[in-house]
Order: sequence, then C-alpha cells, then structure tokens
Amino acid sequence: MTLIENTISALGPWTWFVLGLLLLGLEIVAPGSIFLWFGLSALAVGVVALIFDPSWQVLVSIFLILSIVSLLIGRRMMRRLASEAGDPGLNQRGSRYIGREFTLQKPLSEGAGNLSIDDTIWRITGPDLPAGTKVRVESIDGARLVVTQVE
Repeated sequence: MTLIENTISALGPWTWFVLGLLLLGLEIVAPGSIFLWFGLSALAVGVVALIFDPSWQVLVSIFLILSIVSLLIGRRMMRRLASEAGDPGLNQRGSRYIGREFTLQKPLSEGAGNLSIDDTIWRITGPDLPAGTKVRVESIDGARLVVTQVE
C-alpha cells in the first residue's frame, strides 16, 4: 500500500472531513465559488460516513451526486444574489441626486455655479439664479449637475 492509501485507511470516515477542509481552503486561495460546493459536499459525505459506514463506492457516489446538486443550486443562488446586490449608480454618483432639491449658497450666474451637497462641491449648470433659491437636480451632464428652479 502507498502512503496515500495508508493515510486514507487510517483516517477512515475522517478522510472526507480532511478533503472538505482542503477544498474549502482551496476556495479561499482560488475564489470563484466552485470549490466551496465540493468542500461542503465532502463534509456532508463525512457525516454520512460516520453515521452509516457505507462502502467507499457508495461514499464516492454520494459525493458526486451532492457535488453536482450543490453546484447547480449554489450557482443559481449566487446568480440571484449578484443581481440583487450592487449599486447601479456607483460610477455615476451624480445620478443619486436627480430629483432631489437643494438651496443655493452662492448665486448661479452665466449658467454656471457650484452647489455644496453633503461633503462635496458640485459644478452645476442652469438658469441664472440668486443665492438662497431652491433648485432641483434634473439630470447630469458629464461631471456637472443640471438644475432648475423649484416653483
């Protein structure tokens, strides 16, 4: 018997737990949510091996079936979570302000000015307006916010 065969026979059902932890560790090194499902399947087979003590052929069959099923379910679940997560306006911060109303601290003259929103000063364009006027952000034009006066 080789070293690997001796180790597997000495560990018995715990071989599946070792394999599962190795696969989960491999998921950390090479992320992509592939090894995760194989690792979880190996851990589940380890539990089955401890409780029922079936032959190795049955354990390998269970592992293959669980791996395929968990991989398919996991991919579907990850796809659904990926579509729900994220910020669609991440790369266009100004789009978050469309429709919101603000008060001008400085006048808007010659169609251009500045507007302080939270901790950022934005360049704005719109009609000439005095300081203290309420404006609404209508759209974005590059890095500028296009505003109109609120009636």
